Amino acid sequence: MADTFEAKGKRKKLVAELRQKGISDEEVLRAIDTVPRDLFMDPAFLIHAYVDKAFPITSGQTISQPYTVAVQSSLLRVKKRDKILEIGTGSGYQAAILAEMGAKVYTIERFRELFLKAQGILTSLGYSADFFYGDGYEGKPQYGPYDGIIITAAVSEVPESLLHQLKTGGRLVVPLGDSSYQVMTVVERTGPDGFERSGHGNFVFVPMLKGTVNGK
Repeated sequence: MADTFEAKGKRKKLVAELRQKGISDEEVLRAIDTVPRDLFMDPAFLIHAYVDKAFPITSGQTISQPYTVAVQSSLLRVKKRDKILEIGTGSGYQAAILAEMGAKVYTIERFRELFLKAQGILTSLGYSADFFYGDGYEGKPQYGPYDGIIITAAVSEVPESLLHQLKTGGRLVVPLGDSSYQVMTVVERTGPDGFERSGHGNFVFVPMLKGTVNGK
């Protein structure tokens, strides 16, 4: 899949916009400047790929707003070779950003069509990640514990099963709240049964659902 000079130029402008909005993690900004977001969308939508907004994709889902991706990625405090579990692969763009940052990514998607499509795109771009078709509420305890867990859909409360897949010192980033809006929340594991929470602004996500959707 080809990256273009036009797309590269648009990414430079997007990164500048994200800086103005307060994103300061240089590794996150470098990853956003590197990963071609347009390749995760229909080719007809290049004009929308580097606008800082969410955009519809298949299965009634969306590719997240770049600012949201940058916030969640920054809050994870990713270090190279960190094990990161992503709940909700979606387009695969967030997973690509994490892989570009040097994380070992494990990602779960409940829509089979998205699961297959994202896997193909990341592979074609040369990113390595472990993809799973399944229920994100269960996580993947057999590959944990994780340095970080990112949930890309809204929950009213954090699933206990996921909290206990974090390493001590690990961080879970999740939009927490009801259907009207959520607070981007970091839950840090401080010990075997210890967790500390902090809020980082209001966002709006689609709700996290249980089960899987086979689709095509």
